[in-house]
Amino acid sequence: MRRIVLAAVGLIFPALVGCSALSEAAPPQEGAGYQFGSCGETFEGPYAVGPVRSLYVPMRDGVRIALDVILPEGLPEGARVPTILTMTRYWRSWEGDGPNDLQRFFASHGYAVVWGDSRGTGASFGVWPHHRARDETLDFSEVMDWIVDQPWSDGTIGGWGNSYTANTNDWFAERNHPAIKAGISRFPDYDPYTDLYFPGGVPNAYMGSNWGGRVKQMDLNTPRSRGGGPPVGVKPVDEDVDGSILATAVEARRHVPSVYESMKGLIYKDEAMPLWDGLSMDWWGIHSHANDVERSGSAIYSWASWTDAGTAQGVLHRFMTLSNPQRAVIAAWSHGAREDTDPFHPAEYTLDPPTEAQRLEDICFYKAYLGDRSGASEGGAEAGTPAGVSGGSDASEGGPTKELVYKTMGEDGWKRTSEWPLPDTEMVPWYFHEDGGFSPVPPEASGAGTSSDEYRVDFEHTTGTRNRWATNNGAGDVVYPDRGEADARLLTYTSAPLDGDLEVTGHPVVTLYLSSTHEDGAVFVYLEDVTPDGKVLYIGEGQLRLLHRKVSEKEPPFVTAAPYHSYKEADAEPMVPGQVAEVTFGLHPTSILFRKGHRIRISIGGADADTFARIPAEGTPVWTLERSPARASHILLPVIPR
Repeated sequence: MRRIVLAAVGLIFPALVGCSALSEAAPPQEGAGYQFGSCGETFEGPYAVGPVRSLYVPMRDGVRIALDVILPEGLPEGARVPTILTMTRYWRSWEGDGPNDLQRFFASHGYAVVWGDSRGTGASFGVWPHHRARDETLDFSEVMDWIVDQPWSDGTIGGWGNSYTANTNDWFAERNHPAIKAGISRFPDYDPYTDLYFPGGVPNAYMGSNWGGRVKQMDLNTPRSRGGGPPVGVKPVDEDVDGSILATAVEARRHVPSVYESMKGLIYKDEAMPLWDGLSMDWWGIHSHANDVERSGSAIYSWASWTDAGTAQGVLHRFMTLSNPQRAVIAAWSHGAREDTDPFHPAEYTLDPPTEAQRLEDICFYKAYLGDRSGASEGGAEAGTPAGVSGGSDASEGGPTKELVYKTMGEDGWKRTSEWPLPDTEMVPWYFHEDGGFSPVPPEASGAGTSSDEYRVDFEHTTGTRNRWATNNGAGDVVYPDRGEADARLLTYTSAPLDGDLEVTGHPVVTLYLSSTHEDGAVFVYLEDVTPDGKVLYIGEGQLRLLHRKVSEKEPPFVTAAPYHSYKEADAEPMVPGQVAEVTFGLHPTSILFRKGHRIRISIGGADADTFARIPAEGTPVWTLERSPARASHILLPVIPR
């Protein structure tokens, strides 16, 4: 498998038949539009939904894993159907629960549904020391073995997940079980170090401490309130009438430290952590197991957001790297695509696509890869062959299939492409000038004046508590207030009003010629839109810990369109106080239409107080940013000609 840093990738793939608008013969083109969930299904399926059956399934070492099973009713006698599998660490069921809305939806469409508590969580036995510990992922194979042995199973499985369950879904494919044919991964962490916990190598203290503490309490079965109701705990399995079995499982994991306690002090991506069996965070990222995922041939449907942590970055790394049949959807949403977060839309803007269409889109995908749900067949599809496609246009013909469906902020309508970065991308340099100017004119043409700016890091700066890093930790909607006041704490560079619309779609790359009074620090770069009435809108960001500034010459573990930083100990490079260093890194990918009359702003700082750890822990660095012709600090904007 090839891992390269690229400026553009040119790949044309045939359409996926049976998934929404993908039944056309011609390759999808950018700007062709898209309609979600249009494969002919209705939201309410034709089958009744059976009750929840909760049980334990023993694993190879005797550890018992709690599963809920929900079956469709009204099928022909002896019918066998595909299964939708989800493994969670957020409790498969709460006390008193029947089937949840998603389980009802899938079962009503003729699928068996299996929802399980991952090892060491919920009602399952064992311990959960960290994400995707090897025992947890080995369990997935045995759960799938159990499923295909059931009289209602046709031998095919499709994974489904959102957030944590999206990550477990990714590992279903890593297991290379013959039953797994497809998986829907909504808002996953492809590389959890760079996409979530340490973006740019900077510790995301908010995520680590809050999420780590919250799930630790769940593992102790601390009652929680849901939807304003009374606090309840996890649902015991059916045989555990008095809850004593559950109590035994919970007590056995009481001593396990939270994941945040385990990762305190972690700096490097390849750092072996004692509480993680000597494994590094790099190991438990699915990106490190790309060859296994590819070998599975399992089809992948990923969802992400331009404004949700690093989910878009991760999904695009996956999209560019893996040869599996892939479909990806990216727009401006909160975590899970529950709220629209396009800063140019009013607060009451209708979610696009609405939740109902998102669910129907799931059915369209499974319909293509899991085949007939009537129970008429004697088994599942052969490994690697999409089932249920018709008309002689098998999705497996002509090689792998890929399509990205995305939306540009500030513009309505969906676009489609089989190539990323977009083939007509022009990486246009925009330079920082004196008096806070910002333009495509290089400094040698800007006239005389000062050639550097001094900035004393303001550690009080914050992007708030409802930002892109909070939405996946239960904060819901992504809301950035007018950034004007916050920008007063930063070093800002603002363009003149644009004389025409300008689309930026891709991975902006910033290069700063920077000196510091300290050996370490964290650089935050924000891309913003200044409206004609002076409001400053957050568009995107990137960050880099200066210790990790070395651009690695080694082959990255995935295809990337930005400079590759390994974040490994061998590449650590402290700043030399007073010495200018070239600091180059990519911002998180975005798609934005800057309108005529608006201005583009780049803001630079050294802290985000409510989200990231303070780097350095003590002292206040003073930076000098060079803007001379020889050291022209700038940002490359991926401009799409219109």
